[in-house]
Amino acid sequence: VEMETVERVGDTEAAGLLGRYRAAWMPTNNPQRVLVRGAGSQLWDAEGKQYTDFLCGLAVNVLGHCHPAVQHAVSEQLGTLDHISNVFASPTQVALAERLVRIVRGAKAGGHLDDTSVVAPEQVRVFFTNSGAEANEAAFKLTRLTGRTKIVAMEGSFHGRTLGALAITSTEKYRKPFEPLPPEVVFVPYGDAAALQAEVDDSCAAVVLEPIQGENGVVPAPTGYLATARELTQKVGALLWVDEIQTGLGRCGEWLVSVADGVLPDIITVAKGLGNGFPVGACLAIGELANTFTPGAHGTTFGGNPVAAAAGLAVLDVLETADLVASANQLGAYLTSALLATHNPHIIEIRGRGLLRGIVLDQPVAADLQLALLNAGWIVNAPRDAVIRIAPPLITTCAEIDAFVTIFIETLNQVMSR
Repeated sequence: VEMETVERVGDTEAAGLLGRYRAAWMPTNNPQRVLVRGAGSQLWDAEGKQYTDFLCGLAVNVLGHCHPAVQHAVSEQLGTLDHISNVFASPTQVALAERLVRIVRGAKAGGHLDDTSVVAPEQVRVFFTNSGAEANEAAFKLTRLTGRTKIVAMEGSFHGRTLGALAITSTEKYRKPFEPLPPEVVFVPYGDAAALQAEVDDSCAAVVLEPIQGENGVVPAPTGYLATARELTQKVGALLWVDEIQTGLGRCGEWLVSVADGVLPDIITVAKGLGNGFPVGACLAIGELANTFTPGAHGTTFGGNPVAAAAGLAVLDVLETADLVASANQLGAYLTSALLATHNPHIIEIRGRGLLRGIVLDQPVAADLQLALLNAGWIVNAPRDAVIRIAPPLITTCAEIDAFVTIFIETLNQVMSR
């Protein structure tokens, strides 16, 4: 439809389209390309240039672009039932909620699922949203129902752009223009167990953290840190809230990184890969918290609508039947090994899990490198001055990884020689 619209108005030049974009869109972004078509890991812009997408819409398109299973599910649902609001329930909404409950209860290390769990099905409840930020807003409201207000968050964190999500996001440039934000949020150094222990006291409502800080340059939590957070919060009756919006549902080679690592939070938020591009997220409450919300305590017009739920079900079906979660570990290891095997002196380390990786450079040239790779037909991003983040689709191949490694090293050397 988008391509037909472009052709109908006779404006196929990218410059013209970008001019129209800037005339109509609030200046929150500055896009340099107009993309019009996608298939698998490939994208095409308005001028016909082809790109390999190793960013996936910021870790969203786990099945690549225009996956036939998602297309079929969405099209079929649109022809059956589109929107009903949450005054009513739909079969797809119920089924997707049940699938997420099963994932919370059955996620095991290595991307496996089984039916053994210490958590009963009725101890996990789902609230559907349209985005990760909305899922975090729902989680924020759950913490307030504890009767406490102090939240301990992490330096380097990112949880979204709404006011509640910004309150627990540490990046100054995102926060400052919109202060005052919801109060009583304390930030501690990510991964510092002693600093965390000092702040988790009887006034603490929740600790919120990401298993891997994606926007901070793909920084994993130290081994045992999530378990320490779980132990500290349980001691004082506080909640452990784990934001798996970027790390969950296969991206890091696990259904849920926290649960697979043996830590059962009170709240888990997910989104991004759940819809493969269709807007859908969820706030998952576990244990005693599962039944805290009562009718009218929270709500959403579009969250969990039949079409979004159908997209989510299709994504989870493909991830499970094609064993893509486990294979993300193998592909991520292959990618890391291939990059390190080049012995490039400008690569300090490669961080992350599965197919969420941060390539740490010895100089702050990430923005220049990102643009050079884009011009060469590869989409990545630069979350920090010396870090390139890559999040390929889980359907990527070793051949695509080999091609990426070749062009990455060539382009890196060119940028460094300027």
